[in-house]
Amino acid sequence: MKKFVCAVFSHETNTFSPVPTLYEEFGRYTGGGGPTSGERAITSYKGTNTPVAAYMDLAEAEGAELDFAFSAKAVPGGPATDDILNDASAAICESIAKGCDALFLDLHGGMVTQGYDDPEGELLRRIRKEAPDLPIAVAFDFHSNISAATIDNASVITGYRTYPHVDTYDTGERAGKTLLRMLKGEVDPVILWHALPLLTHLNKQTPSRQPMKDIMDRAIEAEASGEVLNASVFGGWPLADIPHVGVHGILVCDRKNTEAGETLMAELMGEVWNRRDDFFFQVEPVPDSIARAKTLTDGPIVLADHGDVAGSGGSTDVTEVLAEVMRQGLTNVCAGPFWDPDSVKKMVAAGEGAEITIELGGKTDFPNIGVKGEPLTLTGVVQKITGGEFIVTCPKNTGMHIALGQTAVLSVGDIEIVVCTNRHEPFDLGVFTHAGIDPTSKNYILIKSRQHYRAGFEPIMKDVVMVSGAGICTSDYSLFPWKDVRRPIYPLDPDCPSGL
Repeated sequence: MKKFVCAVFSHETNTFSPVPTLYEEFGRYTGGGGPTSGERAITSYKGTNTPVAAYMDLAEAEGAELDFAFSAKAVPGGPATDDILNDASAAICESIAKGCDALFLDLHGGMVTQGYDDPEGELLRRIRKEAPDLPIAVAFDFHSNISAATIDNASVITGYRTYPHVDTYDTGERAGKTLLRMLKGEVDPVILWHALPLLTHLNKQTPSRQPMKDIMDRAIEAEASGEVLNASVFGGWPLADIPHVGVHGILVCDRKNTEAGETLMAELMGEVWNRRDDFFFQVEPVPDSIARAKTLTDGPIVLADHGDVAGSGGSTDVTEVLAEVMRQGLTNVCAGPFWDPDSVKKMVAAGEGAEITIELGGKTDFPNIGVKGEPLTLTGVVQKITGGEFIVTCPKNTGMHIALGQTAVLSVGDIEIVVCTNRHEPFDLGVFTHAGIDPTSKNYILIKSRQHYRAGFEPIMKDVVMVSGAGICTSDYSLFPWKDVRRPIYPLDPDCPSGL
């Protein structure tokens, strides 16, 4: 019987974010209490739309024994301590040492710890040192910053090809199937890689629309036709002040057919570079965005506040957009979830049905961009108190358990505001429906998200207004104090060459 090892090691790190990423938060999706392994990890991920779920299914189909060595996944924030990297590498290497035919990794690619600007590459380096000949498959997030250490120490690499990320299971399956072909001697994988010095905007990356759409479509076509074994284009993770940030192309080719891969790489990356100015989002003043939204009367209209997104390392306690919605008199609104544990405690203490005045949000300062937190004084009725738990039903992370922590709904006139204990980017209707709110009946849905909301909210919304609220996820890169980013890089350096 073959023995496979799998692991999850995932965090999207905003190096400018003041929100700390604590060790215990790496158990957020497996029941809490920090990283886990074994049966608890298997139970948490089995049957979900995730890369590691695909690995588990492939192992079962192969009749292989599977050791789930380590599971660590946290909500994006600032850099974590190096302990998480050290524990991940130790646990995985220990499992490998017991006997292993292949390793299947579910990584992010946008992680930074306090001591490593490339913890995924360092993890792979440590594993490769212990197991020089071990076949290793890696599935990466679309928002990955890939380094030479990763390329040098992996056997197969695939990346998400959607944003919102709805093909996560497929990504793991693509990587896993190529590695299984390698084990059977059917292919001899070689990884080709090119990193463009390009800081794109997250609002303009998605492969579902131009300028990325037909570039990604070409990569998908090349893999489907057998032109290469695997083809991935990574939009990059731009909110990281590190040397290997950029837009990346990774192709896995059979060793006997690398010439076709080199031609394809030049085509894909050349087209990205030719369109580089199309990957930037035009920031609009918040009052103008809300005034424009007010003219849209056929709801629900999603107001996507993309400056303060938990899924990009934001605090989700900036209330600027909510205040403007109230100032301009938008009606029949649901909003949230806002991160404010102190306000939740006060509402819980007051109880459902109680009238209460709270200072919502504004608990976080952003020294890296010169923004101070400003609470919003609200008086309303505590409409609902919940445990904040629901199961994802939309196409992104389907089947995963979400834990908002204790959550309360404050009703201020006809505006229902969800306030939670744990930060979370709303991509599934469950953030509202679990608390008795029907978002389909609303004129406006105010959420802190830039693309992932489309997974759950696009089917019900009639339109969307992108709102450039304040926060550490801003699209205005001139606000960031860049120090360690690779230079030259576009658009910080307009004359930057592509390297092609």
